[in-house]
Amino acid sequence: MIDLVLAGPLAAGALDDLAGRRLGVEVTDLKLRWVVAIGERRIEVLEPDASAESTVRGGATDLLLLASRLEDADTLFFQRRLELTGDTELGLAVRNLLDQLPWETIPLWLRITLDRGAQLARAARAAHLGEF
Repeated sequence: MIDLVLAGPLAAGALDDLAGRRLGVEVTDLKLRWVVAIGERRIEVLEPDASAESTVRGGATDLLLLASRLEDADTLFFQRRLELTGDTELGLAVRNLLDQLPWETIPLWLRITLDRGAQLARAARAAHLGEF
C-alpha cells in the first residue's frame, strides 16, 4: 500500500537522500507499531520490534486525521496529540516530503476511505468526550 501511495516520489528519486533510514509509527491506543525502512526507490515495512531512528507516536484518531489531511501535523504536535522521538531531523524530513505529495496523486478510493474514516473517528471521540 505504501509503495502505491509513494510510487511517484519513489520513481522520481525524491526519497533517495533518505535511503537506509528507518522510521517508526506507533498507534498508542491500539498498541500497534510499524517500522518502515526507506531504500533506493522502495519502501519496506519491517518487523514491529525492529529499531527505528525516529518514531511518530499518537492515537489512532489523531494519526488518521493526519493521514487524511483533516488536521495539520504542527497543530497535532503543539497540542501534544502526536509525539516525535529520536532523530527529529529525519522525522521532519519525511513529514515535509509527505506534505509535498499532491493529494490528488493518492488513489481516489484511499482518499475517500481516509477522509470518511477520519471524520467518523473524530465524531466518535467527540461523542465519547461529550462534545457535540
